[in-house]
Amino acid sequence: GKPVPYVNIKITKEKEAITAEQKRALIAGVTKLLGDTLKRDASRTVVVIEEVSTDDYGFGGESITELRSKQGK
Repeated sequence: GKPVPYVNIKITKEKEAITAEQKRALIAGVTKLLGDTLKRDASRTVVVIEEVSTDDYGFGGESITELRSKQGK
């Protein structure tokens, strides 16, 4: 059979949490995009949303927490 589309969305945990409604919209939107673009069956599409601590997410050799601290955010 056809491969099952698997999408992993990773976002940083912020002060304002992402709501269940926003997560539902992301899942529905990505599923629709794969269906429209790649003609994939929505019932076989897997979407996972992971919220990652800014301490555990790095860019350019530094954590997001460190980078934001330097920027005064």
